[in-house]
Amino acid sequence: MKNILIITNYFPPETGAASNRIFHLAEGLQKHHFKVSVLTPLPNYPTGKVFEAYKGRFKHSSIKNNIAIHRLWIYASNSKNKLLRLIAMLSYSFSLTWFFLWNKIPKTVIIQSPPLLVAFTSMFFLRSKKRKLILNVSDLWPIAGLELGAFKKNFSYKMLEKIERFNYKHANLVLGQSNEILSHVISLFPEKDTFLYRNYPDFAAPKISERNTSKEKLKIVYAGLLGIAQGIYKLCKELDYTHIQFHIYGAGAEQNKIQTFISENPELDIIYHGEVSRDKLHKILVEYDLTIIPLLNRIYGSVPSKIFEYARLGLPIIYFGGGEGEQIIQKYGLGWIAKSGDYNNLNHVISKINLSEIHMKQRETIKAIAFKNFDFNTQLNLLREKI
Repeated sequence: MKNILIITNYFPPETGAASNRIFHLAEGLQKHHFKVSVLTPLPNYPTGKVFEAYKGRFKHSSIKNNIAIHRLWIYASNSKNKLLRLIAMLSYSFSLTWFFLWNKIPKTVIIQSPPLLVAFTSMFFLRSKKRKLILNVSDLWPIAGLELGAFKKNFSYKMLEKIERFNYKHANLVLGQSNEILSHVISLFPEKDTFLYRNYPDFAAPKISERNTSKEKLKIVYAGLLGIAQGIYKLCKELDYTHIQFHIYGAGAEQNKIQTFISENPELDIIYHGEVSRDKLHKILVEYDLTIIPLLNRIYGSVPSKIFEYARLGLPIIYFGGGEGEQIIQKYGLGWIAKSGDYNNLNHVISKINLSEIHMKQRETIKAIAFKNFDFNTQLNLLREKI
């Protein structure tokens, strides 16, 4: 049985796409006869505070589903203050270094990026001719940060670019969740071994039931992180509620602003439900007419994992983010496209959707497409051959 270590910033009980992606990877490898261990911080995302059950600990180790999980100390923060966020990343890097010094590290290591500094720490201390380092790139930093307005092209940005290149250079294999990510890596290192590793889900989808199409309004749902990149607060302000009812599930940086906006505008048909577990959420989502996947700005390299998750549920999608995600929706016929950043176009697209279009047959078709083209185990078998 081959040993493999996964180093990540996010892992359950934390919620979100990053946590789910790494958990399914770890569980999938374990089921395929790898001896898997995980290095991750004490859980703190998205609140920026260490979860109650882990407070006061410097380290916590446990075994779940035959996966050894080592949770290390971190100075937790989700502050907008760049210095505090840097301290948080450096604190986890310090904990990783301490762990590397006192523990035997397997010959195969999967390292999640971003955060760049955490990936850099792992690449720097673990690089060796006898060890295979696999860099799992889910977003292109610092480019994504520049597009989001988090960075400016200054000395700090140039340093982050050097760190990014160091990480790619010393990786034996680079996994990317989009073709744009892999194209970027190859543009810097043409001979680099790469593999397209999408964030495909692995769950038993609830049964689709017949829909009542006599309702007056479309019930549109968003479920996920309420962060700056998703732009749900702006979406709440820009949507035309004449023919729709908008439901929101999740938590994040914009949560308070969204709740305040809803309370100050009771005439708008918006309902915030808070955060629920992923298993419960899947059963809830199939009761809605369709879902929306927005990005405040088009982010190069980004492909929201919700595309694959919602398709597996048979839930029609309105995609409002541009880029490669838009191409996937169009290629597989998963729903409707609105021009990225154009809220007038978004409202126009929604106004043209007829409830009679969202019927049992369409949902079953979307679900079948997902099971055929976005299969987690098929992808994992291909990855095993690369590892």
